[in-house]
Amino acid sequence: MRGCNVSMHVGNGSRLPALIDALERANLSGDQIVLKNIIERAADPRDFTSEPEKLQRVIDYLNARLFYDGLELQRVGPHVRLGTPGRSSSVVDALVTAASVIDFGTVNRDLERALASAENDPEDAVTSACSVVESVCRSVLIELGLALPAKKDIQGLYQAVRDPLGLTPDKQGVADEIANDVRTILGGLNSVVNGVGALRTHGGDAHGRERGYRRIDPRIARLAIHSASTVSLFLVETWQKKYPTRQLKSH
Repeated sequence: MRGCNVSMHVGNGSRLPALIDALERANLSGDQIVLKNIIERAADPRDFTSEPEKLQRVIDYLNARLFYDGLELQRVGPHVRLGTPGRSSSVVDALVTAASVIDFGTVNRDLERALASAENDPEDAVTSACSVVESVCRSVLIELGLALPAKKDIQGLYQAVRDPLGLTPDKQGVADEIANDVRTILGGLNSVVNGVGALRTHGGDAHGRERGYRRIDPRIARLAIHSASTVSLFLVETWQKKYPTRQLKSH
């Protein structure tokens, strides 16, 4: 409880009354961040390393009760995070896992920020989603010893990594029967990057916004997060395939 900034004094008796009192005070305070931290800490995977099967039972138990408040504990890579049902996706989890294997703490931080903001601050979520792609592209260029482009936004950075990673739509070395399909998908990735970047410019919070005015709803924010995660995961996996002995580091 102290780790969640909640005071709790245990006397000579049982800890249960003290815990209940601390939880009631936290609930009455109305501090959503404190309450979120308490719930997440109750299902911290680090406390269940010797009993991993118990962790899922705890998550299921809490989710059965959080359901009535429109909330859900979700696994995001090695963490358990509180969010709204349907907020997470397999591609996001896969990217978090990939980023934890390579030296890429910035991607994890940007993803967690995006997921946490999608419901209550979708503009910020879009900005964070865009930052995920930018972080991956920037690191690829630096690890290859290539100069960063003059235009260091998401479009400029993605264009700069396409050639060294072999991601141009006219890519060679692909079986003839799927070559056109691969080119179409790679062209689609370019469109996704342009779309996420444009959404950040027109609807994100990077360039300021009117107070109290919401230009993006959570559904669109999650679309941006999932799209950016797909592009980033493909870039990371392409790096690992092309340079299997080199570690991609955050910069």
